[in-house]
Amino acid sequence: MKTYTVIVAFLLIGLGFYFGNNFKIESKSIESEQPILRGSMEEEKEEEKANNHSIGNQDVGYNDIAAAFSDQEEATIALFERSASSVVFITTSAYQQDRYSMDIYEIPKGSGSGFLWDDLGHIVTNFHVIEGSNKLTVTLADQTSYEASVVGVEPNKDLAVLRIIAPGKALRAMPVGKSNDLRVGQSVFAIGNPFGLDQSLTTGIISALGREIKAENGRPIKDVVQTDAAINPGNSGGPLLDSSGRVIGVNTAIYSPSGASAGIGFSIPIDVVKWVVPDIIRYGEVRRPILGIELVPQQYHSNKGSMILEVNNGTPAQKAGLIGVKRSKTGGFIPGDVIIQINQFPIKSNNDLILALEKFSIGDEISVKFNRRNEIKQVNLQLASSLN
Repeated sequence: MKTYTVIVAFLLIGLGFYFGNNFKIESKSIESEQPILRGSMEEEKEEEKANNHSIGNQDVGYNDIAAAFSDQEEATIALFERSASSVVFITTSAYQQDRYSMDIYEIPKGSGSGFLWDDLGHIVTNFHVIEGSNKLTVTLADQTSYEASVVGVEPNKDLAVLRIIAPGKALRAMPVGKSNDLRVGQSVFAIGNPFGLDQSLTTGIISALGREIKAENGRPIKDVVQTDAAINPGNSGGPLLDSSGRVIGVNTAIYSPSGASAGIGFSIPIDVVKWVVPDIIRYGEVRRPILGIELVPQQYHSNKGSMILEVNNGTPAQKAGLIGVKRSKTGGFIPGDVIIQINQFPIKSNNDLILALEKFSIGDEISVKFNRRNEIKQVNLQLASSLN
């Protein structure tokens, strides 16, 4: 019995030793594998986190992912970056003498905008921006400043031309477009220095054409472009651009009881500017042969030619018997004479008429062919001076 008991005891001890060693070996094996599994799981979590972060970046445009601008935004950004270097900031001051000491002081007067007309340093702005000033300072887009001289003015059109002497590389003329084919609803862009701030861009559309406003001297400026692009104090004299970055007008006024932009701004059409500026640069004033008429904006009649809106008193056109638009007894409009030819030059638009007159001098006698209610007539007249 004792022998049997001893044998069983040794058998149990042997089994315990055997299974105990195997359990330790397996435990060690599992423990040795755990760091590998843990490392693999952590790597997967990091990769997932990185992927999620990358997706988030794509949504908000951070790091190496470019901001997602629309084609229209890209075009607007490019327009501003291309045009801003041609727009200038104008500050004006006047001299004032102390009544007691007789000392002369320089008093800040105002500010406005302008743009480079050519690479000779000529700058176009509004007449009211510089009116009454003794000193003019022009600051270019690179923040360099130059004293400017007045080349000439045309108060009747609220236009003025200045000139600065600056390095040629700093003088980048702005491309000029045309305004006789503008359409209500087309996009426009205004660049200027509102409230004396650095260059800014506002956008909008052409709200109306053929508007009439008054110049500073009270004379009417006709055929003005109306826009809802914000034009605030300091924007005056700056360019109004089309979507190609060409100047189609000179921002001149706003309609606002508060003096700030209220969505109604006005610009002098570039066709008028192109008529005025070359004369100012050449003579210091406008010297053009004229008929003495105002024209209906091209957009408001379907006739080929230039329709007369109004004939000014004492002018060649009045003496020759030309007539403008009139009202009938019933309140409707009776069309004015439509000029279709001057000498040998056919007239199909208002621009054609302006360009044709440029070929003549003050005092020249010309023949004018016109359509009066479907009847072709012709008169001879002598061109007068725009200074009269």
